[in-house]
Amino acid sequence: MRTVSVRINSRPFRLELNYSQRILTKNLTMSNDAVEDILARAKLRAESMNLPYAGALLPLEAHALMQQLPGAKLVDVRTQAEWDYVGHVPESVLIEWNTYPSGQRNQRFLEQLQARVTKNETPVMFLCRSGARSHHAASTATQGGYPNSYNVLEGFEGDKDPHGHRGTVGGWRFAGLPWVQG
Repeated sequence: MRTVSVRINSRPFRLELNYSQRILTKNLTMSNDAVEDILARAKLRAESMNLPYAGALLPLEAHALMQQLPGAKLVDVRTQAEWDYVGHVPESVLIEWNTYPSGQRNQRFLEQLQARVTKNETPVMFLCRSGARSHHAASTATQGGYPNSYNVLEGFEGDKDPHGHRGTVGGWRFAGLPWVQG
């Protein structure tokens, strides 16, 4: 059992998460959970938090879906600068939610998503630094006709630890999942 704190729309949630994991050469990996089980857990989280999209995934679950479901897409909604300098997930699709360097909302987000990700029944998972921008992206995608939109909780870097550092509490990198820099 793991307790995780999540902020969505500035509302804090504490979730009790129960999933099996094993440690292999410093990497945390999901057991061979069935896709249906992962999606069911994600749906229950979304329902418990009253989220307007299909589900809320943990990084390990999002990675498992990428491995097990051909066509599943991970859309990174961070800025190009974050993608280049902080790192990104191989084979993810970059579509900025906010543009860099202005920080303005990308008014062409949905148009760019539609040009790069096919609308079908395959999951489209949204990732940002810590799960907030990806929440908005998943909501917008759902409204735009993507019925299987998911937010990746904890994001790429996770929340700040007591010393103000990211990457030590949760997130894609903390879970030891594949990522590249530059």
